[in-house]
Amino acid sequence: MYIADQWKDYELIDTGAGERLERWGEILLRRPDPQIIWPLQSKDRDPRWNQVHGHYHRSASGGGEWEWKRKIPERWNIRYGDLNFHIKPTNFKHTGLFPEQAANWSWMMDKIQNAGRPITVLNLFAYTGGATTAASYAGADVVHVDAAKGMVQWAKENHQLSGIGDRPVRFITDDVFKFVQREQRRGNKYDAIIMDPPSYGRGPGGEMWKLESSLYPFLESCLSIMSDNPLFMLINSYTTGIAPTVLSNILNMTMQQRYGGTLSSGEIGLPITNSGLNLPCGILGRWES
Repeated sequence: MYIADQWKDYELIDTGAGERLERWGEILLRRPDPQIIWPLQSKDRDPRWNQVHGHYHRSASGGGEWEWKRKIPERWNIRYGDLNFHIKPTNFKHTGLFPEQAANWSWMMDKIQNAGRPITVLNLFAYTGGATTAASYAGADVVHVDAAKGMVQWAKENHQLSGIGDRPVRFITDDVFKFVQREQRRGNKYDAIIMDPPSYGRGPGGEMWKLESSLYPFLESCLSIMSDNPLFMLINSYTTGIAPTVLSNILNMTMQQRYGGTLSSGEIGLPITNSGLNLPCGILGRWES
């Protein structure tokens, strides 16, 4: 498991009974998590479970809502090293940042900074731009693509917040599949590609995306926009039921067969302060030269 254990402004304090207790800067949040199937250890229950600013309750009919127990700012900032991010709880329980991804940020920053040459990075399904900010901070030229206009604006703000707003990043609101097709026609190439594809989705023409059947052909299409000397490809997934080895296998059949290099895959997670356990949060597959 790849553990994001270098945080200071974020902490997964405790887990149990289907919920996680977290500290985001000075704000305490309590959110559901389907991976937490163990009970809350009541004998040494942390009193902060009952001192949270916000508690997200799932609805039996789907979705859910926040119960606010203490006043919080509309949004606030947290840091990871020199990177800064806006945090804002959304109606879907998320906060605009997945802190476990810090394990990937540190890895890609190291790869870029030690490449010894200019690196161009394409970040697909790029959300609020954690990876974009990390890659840009490390010195890469980055293209950030997401279909949601609000997420792209959030990513721009995170980039500015980290004090690197003058660095070369193209923020693009577009369907990632059509964008890749246009890049193929333009002949544009990238040294690294990051993608965090959804489990399900629909394209602009109503095309159905299902990760199990769509990821491999999409990955194949991305080969045509890789440079002749690529640095890495990173795939993240939060799709239930997909094993890390699956990502390793498809990277083997695409990137490794064409370029050689090495593969790694595994779970990505967060350390739980009170128990000393680790919480699995998703999976990743990495190819690197």
